[in-house]
Amino acid sequence: MEFLDFVLAHLPPPPARVLEVGCGVDGGVTSALAERGYDALGIDPRAPVGPRFRSTTLEELDDSGPFDAVVAGRVLHHVDPLAPALDKLAALAPLILVDEFAWNHMDDPTADWYEGQHRMLAIAGHEPKGPSSIEHWRAAHADLHPYETLRAELDARYDEVAFERLPYLHRWLRGPATRALEEALIGAGAVRPLGWVYAGTRR
Repeated sequence: MEFLDFVLAHLPPPPARVLEVGCGVDGGVTSALAERGYDALGIDPRAPVGPRFRSTTLEELDDSGPFDAVVAGRVLHHVDPLAPALDKLAALAPLILVDEFAWNHMDDPTADWYEGQHRMLAIAGHEPKGPSSIEHWRAAHADLHPYETLRAELDARYDEVAFERLPYLHRWLRGPATRALEEALIGAGAVRPLGWVYAGTRR
């Protein structure tokens, strides 16, 4: 499942007002939501230029809403301090839709598979997006929030509506058949699903 599909499955109908936090340089799902009739706003210090985007942080956002939903794709594990940020999001909208990465759940078999795929794809000329060494990546990203912290902070403010674990490493590898292979190995119990999506309603 793509995050956009998950978001569309849980949003109220357009023209609901949606805030995307951490839309990044590519604009996240903001433009796709706007094309479907949503009143969407994407924020990020590196946000694209355009009427649907603002180059700002959540902390500095001066729009008090209200919004019908907040979308956060692969951004909350970076947010520090996390609790005040989630307090602000919960005040802005009654619904949160999250796409995240349980990086601390990567075990040795999963890391070994990833690194092997990375080497093969690089040799074949498909340069992966992600790091070649999981050990080095962990050392450089020790400040990221683990899955348990994110869930505890979300669950303190929201009631879970939907939750699903998903393959994630294909996003780093970007090989022509990597997603299907990762899904098959997860189904066989050989590697772990590190991605997860969450929908919650404000308490």
